[in-house]
Order: sequence, then C-alpha cells, then structure tokens
Amino acid sequence: MTKAEELFHKLAQELPDAKESKMFGALCIKAPNGKSGAMFWEECIVVKLTGSDGEKALALKGAHLFTPMANRPMKEWVQIPFAHSTKWKYYAAISMDAVKAIKKEKPAVKKKK
Repeated sequence: MTKAEELFHKLAQELPDAKESKMFGALCIKAPNGKSGAMFWEECIVVKLTGSDGEKALALKGAHLFTPMANRPMKEWVQIPFAHSTKWKYYAAISMDAVKAIKKEKPAVKKKK
C-alpha cells in the first residue's frame, strides 16, 4: 500500500459519518446518504468542490478537473495530487459536508400495467 493510499484510509476514519466504499472501481468515502465525497484515484484524492474552494484547489500545482474518460471532465470534481497531501483532509471535509446536504433520492415506483 502506498503512502497516498494509507493517508486516504486514515482520512476515511477521521472524517465524521464517513464510510469507505467503491466508486468507478476505486476507493471512495461516502456520506450517510450514500453520496461519495472523496475518491482515491491514481495516487490523488478527488473531491467535489464549488466556488472559491474549487478555484483554490485547482490553483494547486498538478491539480485539475477529474477526467475519468478522455475529454469528459466531471464538473466540480477536482483531482489533487499527493504532493498536496497536507491539504487533503481540508478539502475532503468540505466535499463531505457538501454531499451530506444532498437529499437521498427515493427509488422510482414502477407503475403496473
């Protein structure tokens, strides 16, 4: 296990109401509503950030919008390299707070024919 992955597991334990899971086959940290707030991808943390928080994160050297498929960046998801690991917890906490506020969608009820 790399130092980056070790740190990600540590963050998952330290963030309130966080639960480790998987997203896109990668490690992620989910809120109680099942929404992902952070993901571990290619030795980086990927977090959902908006406004000035997103701008500050994107200004970090090597940080960029998360692009899991070529030419298809995910809006508001910022990939932050391990070189900025001292900031991972800060941004993960902001992201988790944001996704905790998202209401859990109820499954659609199928209509009988």
